[in-house]
Amino acid sequence: PPGTPEKDEKWIVGEFNCSCVGISKCLASCITDDAPNACFSDIAKKDSLEVRKIGSLVGRKALQILDKANKPAKSTDAMDALKLILKSESPKLAQDETLVTKLMEWKRGA
Repeated sequence: PPGTPEKDEKWIVGEFNCSCVGISKCLASCITDDAPNACFSDIAKKDSLEVRKIGSLVGRKALQILDKANKPAKSTDAMDALKLILKSESPKLAQDETLVTKLMEWKRGA
């Protein structure tokens, strides 16, 4: 929703097809009522190199997004562990978000 901080945004792919991402040269390979057995080899030979390049690019970008989305979980685990350590010394330290954030930034830079 508008106004949601970027770190709290959640995106779900409900559909991913050739036309929605503008790879019209792949439409020949899309299964439809008229072409129930369509497949990659139905793409014109003259278009196959470009289609492979575009598909590879989209795949790499998707993996980058998924990798980036996966990293906060590791960071959250590390932050939870840090808070437990701080809490063992003093509960107030574990609740000090500024301290926790600065220590996490320091850890990433080390």
